[in-house]
Amino acid sequence: MAGIGSLRPTSNPQVRFSLATPLNPLRLPTRYPVHHGFPRRSRFPRIYALTSNDIKVGINVEVDGAPWRVLEFLHVKPGKGAAFVRTKMRNYITGNVVEKTFRAGGTLSEANVSKETKQFTYKDGSQFVFMDLSSYEEIRLNEKDVGDKVKWLKEGMDCILLSWNGRVIDFELPITVKLKVVDVDPGLRGDTAQGGSKPATLDTGAVVNVPLFVNTGDEILVDTRTGQYMSRA
Repeated sequence: MAGIGSLRPTSNPQVRFSLATPLNPLRLPTRYPVHHGFPRRSRFPRIYALTSNDIKVGINVEVDGAPWRVLEFLHVKPGKGAAFVRTKMRNYITGNVVEKTFRAGGTLSEANVSKETKQFTYKDGSQFVFMDLSSYEEIRLNEKDVGDKVKWLKEGMDCILLSWNGRVIDFELPITVKLKVVDVDPGLRGDTAQGGSKPATLDTGAVVNVPLFVNTGDEILVDTRTGQYMSRA
């Protein structure tokens, strides 16, 4: 039983020894209450350090006091000199896309970016209003904040808003959206998906190339990442 408790005499003459109170193997200071030999779990999240080896597409890092999203990366091992990681990153605040290099094995700070699902409800002048359906709290983004994503945005669409330091810095659209064709040249009899394509204007104002058989009034699925036609809905 060594290492778990110690033996001590007792007042009972029939029993010469008993187990003493178990020792605290962690030797914690008295200000930390111990339960079954272990400290209470902290209320604060554990923070893990990143290195350049953890870099991958989509990760959020904090550089020069600003949050960045990694768009591309490449590990480089030159014949001479130290290895490094070449990246292309987008600044969430300014929208600028730049190339940055990091020494292999160097430490990085992960940007604490939180995500919450909100519904785009309507446009109020130059502002886009997103609502939390549980609390009915509104979050407004300006046209500059929405940018080119406006061509895929429809009322009633659920989006993921990204926040950093209490500020909304970006939002993510659904990967696939269903939109209606409002203007397109009429199709011809015998047209097939392999027979070419034509531009079509959708109800959000976006213009995409669609197969020749697609007509005005059709609903289609579009990949918001590439802006490409996927299929008829």
